[in-house]
Amino acid sequence: MAEEKQTRKVVIEREYIVPLRAEWLKVPTYKRATKAVKALKQFMLQHMKVYDGDMRKIKIDIYLNNELRFRGIAKPPSKIKVKAIKYDDGIVEVKLVNLPKHIEFEIARKARRDLEMMQKSAGKKEEAKVEEKKEATAEEKKDIKEKETSSKLATEAMDKAEAKQMKNTTKTSQETPKIQRKALKR
Repeated sequence: MAEEKQTRKVVIEREYIVPLRAEWLKVPTYKRATKAVKALKQFMLQHMKVYDGDMRKIKIDIYLNNELRFRGIAKPPSKIKVKAIKYDDGIVEVKLVNLPKHIEFEIARKARRDLEMMQKSAGKKEEAKVEEKKEATAEEKKDIKEKETSSKLATEAMDKAEAKQMKNTTKTSQETPKIQRKALKR
């Protein structure tokens, strides 16, 4: 997914303060957070010039969604500051501008863990390749011997099965020719 983002070009990048209260007051309390998300998407459709009006092209960041629902479904924020980035393929990504400190810390910690895991896995792969080369010679010899013995056993079993089948067949079934119609011979 990171490679996918690198190939796309940024067309428009803007920051907005999106008013949400006027929209979420129109619906019952148990639908307010959902309406706030829809109002945000509608605002982005108009201001980021998505001409076909497809709301599926507006991608809301997980931290922004969590911020909209932080106080519960019944009481979303009245306005929110966001950063919108429109790419050349028409997709608009909407992110929260001012992330809370604890979320910034979690993101940094996750990035560090991912980096450490990648470094460890790269080191383990190199060690495993060296060990496999050493073990491969001994294991390959064993595998070759096992394959030879198993192939010999398999051919012997097939020969026995053929001999048994030939012994049990009757001579009358072998001697009688099959009768075919003359029309099928043409």
